[in-house]
Amino acid sequence: MRKFNASRLVDARTYNKITGEDLATAVGIKKQAISQFENGKASPEYGTVCKISNVLRFPVQFFYEDDIPVLQGNTYFRALFTSNKRELNSQKIKTKYVAQIYATLTRYVDFRAYNVPVFEDTTDISKIASQLRDYWGLGQEPIPDMVSLLERNGVVMSEFATDSSKIDAFSQYDEIKGVPYHCIVLGTEKGSFVRRQFSCAHELGHIILHEKYEDLSEISREVFRRREDEANTFAAEFLLPREAFLADLQRHANKLNRYIELKRKWRVSIAAMIYRAHDLHEITDSQYQYLMRQGSQNGWRQIEPLDEYLPLRHPKAIKQAINLIILNGVLTGSQLLQEISNDGITLPKTVIDEILSLEPDTIVEDDIDSSSKIISFAQLRANNSKETL
Repeated sequence: MRKFNASRLVDARTYNKITGEDLATAVGIKKQAISQFENGKASPEYGTVCKISNVLRFPVQFFYEDDIPVLQGNTYFRALFTSNKRELNSQKIKTKYVAQIYATLTRYVDFRAYNVPVFEDTTDISKIASQLRDYWGLGQEPIPDMVSLLERNGVVMSEFATDSSKIDAFSQYDEIKGVPYHCIVLGTEKGSFVRRQFSCAHELGHIILHEKYEDLSEISREVFRRREDEANTFAAEFLLPREAFLADLQRHANKLNRYIELKRKWRVSIAAMIYRAHDLHEITDSQYQYLMRQGSQNGWRQIEPLDEYLPLRHPKAIKQAINLIILNGVLTGSQLLQEISNDGITLPKTVIDEILSLEPDTIVEDDIDSSSKIISFAQLRANNSKETL
């Protein structure tokens, strides 16, 4: 039998947000034993691994697999200093698994190539936002759907429950077997369409502006807050390009109802547009405060006008890839799970459903022996079955 992999125990426990002490209690062993297992100072007996597997809901095989070479970069959470660390660490593990599943799917589906340029000088955020718009051929027009735009440009998008009101979106960089994956995860608990628009643009700002490998635990609150401000600035500049937005404001920037009309066009929240108008010096400090106060009195902090007419957009590329693979008979549900396992990470279907926000019947496990029916990449290409998403 293969050697027990201590890091897999750490991952599974972190995923489930359970302490070593609580796991030890559930399994019926001393908490020091869990610490020894995770530090590689001792290996659990097979029976103990089975109990751990039952508690953490990860298959026994998972704990005996070798680790996939993953170079994990930064994860940018807006609430890095105020959210529960156990919660944040769980999201990091989930996102790593999203990237690993995505890497498996690339053998069968031609996802859009990563198409976010590198900007050597990131000091002029307005210029970068404008240049990216030009690079993507957006001109000065409103962006109908940030989720779709990011997927079309090769950003790995997923959504899942974060179990925290403070986490509405975050970004993470993972390099798997030398291949980079830039991931943005959207929380299912939060938001309106316009909030998600801004969150996506904000996370794109982190991807473009900030370091991939810096240890964020070592930076001060002030430095981190400045980076959050920079990501917010990028989002505003990208979603509301200066010249076009100023032309729409004209002489009505101090009229609250004007922002309802502009929201219909720009698909950005009223609050964000008022902030942008103030940042562009189209309204004074007192006008800004008045408009924000009026919006608050109208109850717009919770629900703004038009929110009910703007349905939330969801990531589609990964779900479409899985449906293409299964519905076209390339792989059955069980075969797809086996392919992910063959790549070195045996995940339960429940975990895959959760982190990809799949319907329970998307991947249906069957009793077919996958070893005789797996279609090789070469066969797939020969049959012209590989799709581009």
